[in-house]
Amino acid sequence: MKNPDASQGGSASELISQRIAELGDWRGDILARMRKLIREAAPDVVEEWKWNVPVWSHDGIICTGETYKSAVKLTFAKGASLQDPTGLFNSSLTGNVRRAIDIHENEKIDEAAFKSLIRAAVTANSAAAKARSTKK
Repeated sequence: MKNPDASQGGSASELISQRIAELGDWRGDILARMRKLIREAAPDVVEEWKWNVPVWSHDGIICTGETYKSAVKLTFAKGASLQDPTGLFNSSLTGNVRRAIDIHENEKIDEAAFKSLIRAAVTANSAAAKARSTKK
């Protein structure tokens, strides 16, 4: 599979759409669905393209969307600090900062809980950004 990067031009949103189209299978469907849920939960989200993967940010990185042969992995940059009452995080659980959600073919995800995680990440990032700005 061809991996687009920023050097090929195009906006980050275009590169993310290109990645989804190139996948052309269940992984693309899941990535597209999660992208939609992220946008619904955080309408002001900024789509970026870093490390050759989609990145969603709001006052800092919310999460990345990586695709592997057997899973779509959504890695939350500050996931360890977020409340996850429904247990969506199922990967990268031993780290001190990040947490991830691996979604496999035919798996369903609790969409309301996922949106809550996105909103919690935005809130945490905004609070950190505000704290940084008041220290200046």
